[in-house]
Amino acid sequence: MSYEQARDELIAVVQKLESGGASLSESLALWERGEKLADICQAWLDGARARIDAARSGATGTGTPDRGPDRSAP
Repeated sequence: MSYEQARDELIAVVQKLESGGASLSESLALWERGEKLADICQAWLDGARARIDAARSGATGTGTPDRGPDRSAP
C-alpha cells in the first residue's frame, strides 16, 4: 500500500470515528484499522527520512547528515 493510499484511508477512518455514529464494535475495528494505517504511514516517512539522511551524508562526504551551520554561537 502506498503512503497516499494509507493516508487517505486513515483520514476516512478518523472521519468515521469523529462522526460518532458507529457502534462500539465498529469503532474498535475502525480504531485498530487506523492504528495499522498509521504504522504504514510512519514506515513510509521513516524510509523517506533515511533516504534523505543517506543522500545528505553522501553529498557532504562526512558520513553524517549535514545539519547546517551551528546557530547556537553568538
